[in-house]
Amino acid sequence: MDLGIAGKAAVVTGASSGIGRGIALALGAEGVRLALAARRRNLLEEVAGEIVANGGARPVVIECDFMQPEAPAAIAKAALDGLGAVDILVNNAGGSRRFELDASEEQWDEALTLNFTRQRQLTHRLLQQMMARKWGRIINITGKSEPEGINGAFCAKAAMHSWAKGLSREVGKHGVTVNSIPPGRILSEQILRNYTPEYRQWQSEHEIPVGEYGRPEDIAALACFLASPLARYITGTVIPVDGGLRRYQF
Repeated sequence: MDLGIAGKAAVVTGASSGIGRGIALALGAEGVRLALAARRRNLLEEVAGEIVANGGARPVVIECDFMQPEAPAAIAKAALDGLGAVDILVNNAGGSRRFELDASEEQWDEALTLNFTRQRQLTHRLLQQMMARKWGRIINITGKSEPEGINGAFCAKAAMHSWAKGLSREVGKHGVTVNSIPPGRILSEQILRNYTPEYRQWQSEHEIPVGEYGRPEDIAALACFLASPLARYITGTVIPVDGGLRRYQF
């Protein structure tokens, strides 16, 4: 299927590993010009090299700490300077933050900043130039909405879903769509660090209907479709990619 996104320009945050890396590689394979942002420059350079080796244009590499207040402005400027325009934004940077009952204000601020505020700020830095050209795609990699306990990231992702839905209603008439993808258990650096092989095997057998953890390319396939003109009538949605793990109906 020709997705019709060759030559478009995209920013992918958290692109150095895991889901972000998978999305960057998939977009590069579709002929999308890329700006890749993350903290670890050496890993970004590896991703960029792989994209070039597969026939893609060399990405703009943006080393930045997403927690820093200047990060959204720096990413937007570097992307626009390097690409000329940005058609597609993939807000992927973030991380889980499980809390105890006595979690500090600093912990809450960090979780909400990393998982919501910076994504919102970066989006609004790139939004006007999308609206001016009457075309844009904003894709948020979020998280599940049914926490087992207190987790700062879950609260932030719920805010992302609410903000994205509201934003979609404001910008749809300008040709810009806004969608969110909450992943299930996707094999990544974070998953391998947080869950033992024994637990992953047990969960695959007992809780995931398809019987295995997902791969970054499973998320990337949907992200590429949502980034395409074929998805022009899909906006304001939350589409899980989780192998059937979640039990809610809607």
